[in-house]
Amino acid sequence: MTAEYRIAEDRLGGEPTLVVSAPDGSARAVLALRGATLLSWQVRSGTAGHTGLTELTDGYRDEKELLAQDGVRAGLLAPFPNRVADGRYTWDGQDHDLLPDRHTDRLIYHGFARQAPFELADAATAADSARLLLRSTSIRPGRYPGYPFAVDLEVEYTVSSRELSIEVRATNVGDTTAPYAAGWHPYFTLSRPIDDLTLHIPAHTLIQTDASLIPLRGEDSLIPLDRCPGMDFRSPRQLGDAVIDACYADLIPGPTGRTETVLNDPATGGELRIWQYGGYMHVFTGDTLARDRRASIALEPVEATTDAFNRPEHAAALSLEPGRPRHFRFGATYTHPET
Repeated sequence: MTAEYRIAEDRLGGEPTLVVSAPDGSARAVLALRGATLLSWQVRSGTAGHTGLTELTDGYRDEKELLAQDGVRAGLLAPFPNRVADGRYTWDGQDHDLLPDRHTDRLIYHGFARQAPFELADAATAADSARLLLRSTSIRPGRYPGYPFAVDLEVEYTVSSRELSIEVRATNVGDTTAPYAAGWHPYFTLSRPIDDLTLHIPAHTLIQTDASLIPLRGEDSLIPLDRCPGMDFRSPRQLGDAVIDACYADLIPGPTGRTETVLNDPATGGELRIWQYGGYMHVFTGDTLARDRRASIALEPVEATTDAFNRPEHAAALSLEPGRPRHFRFGATYTHPET
């Protein structure tokens, strides 16, 4: 009988986790049920026959970090990615306040799904992969201030020897149209400082922001990358000391319809391709992280831009009508010349 991938229950301190492992030891992933959060993704690299695993993500290391959410490491971003200006927005003529009891420090970012309880709803294993379906019904009116909508979330992870695939599915189970967008906030590493790595971002446009990282209004926010060469990675080049916390728009899809942002280690040839179908790519070089600054880079597939809830031009794309589902698919593929 052919051996299959294995899914086992475990814990990170008091937090329940799921451990996925390949039968030949070539891949391993750890997920926390809190937020459907990826804690670790490891694959075999190096010369043929090498049994060691290489960590490709810089996730939460213990329960304290997971609960604190500092850096939003591999956070699932829903029902909005990145920031909502001043924690307030207007939808369908109604004003909403996501921070009703806060008069100062009105920063809110990355939604609340990243801390929501999920459960394992389904799982399947085969000789070449494992699939896990995590589900949350926590987004309900009255549960989260300023978001009086009912949305069910499903996150499907597929783990194989070289690829991690994720699909986020949302269904509006309420009676009114909800504003909704999803994203993912992973930090990737190739086992060396990011300054030494090369980056390729296939996009035509950069979104310009103010000092609070909120996009400027109207077409003033959209800058052709020809006009900002320091942020232009359309041709692969070394990151060096580049400081980036910015969103790239007008992504350029490949022949299969998916866009691939590529992180490469010239010293080893190891390469990560972060792929997505549609949306935007937000890049953060980790300069303000509480630990291990610039040890990894956040390459974030997102459905919508920062502060989309306050942008009338995004209303149609955000609208999730009652009874309607929506999905956003993305993932990462690792290659190494010696495997």
